[in-house]
Amino acid sequence: MKALEIRKLTTQELEARISELKQELFNLRFQLAVGQLENTARIKTVKRTIAQMKTIISERVEK
Repeated sequence: MKALEIRKLTTQELEARISELKQELFNLRFQLAVGQLENTARIKTVKRTIAQMKTIISERVEK
């Protein structure tokens, strides 16, 4: 998800999406531990997207 697309979402939508991504990250880590994860790069992508969303939320609070 691009930063421009993230900025178009409302704060509530971002928070909902963050919780979904955290659940996905948990599942990815579990798959990694069990040895079933095929795309290990997805973990990095999910973590980065969560960080981008949190940054945008904090920018909105500061304004």
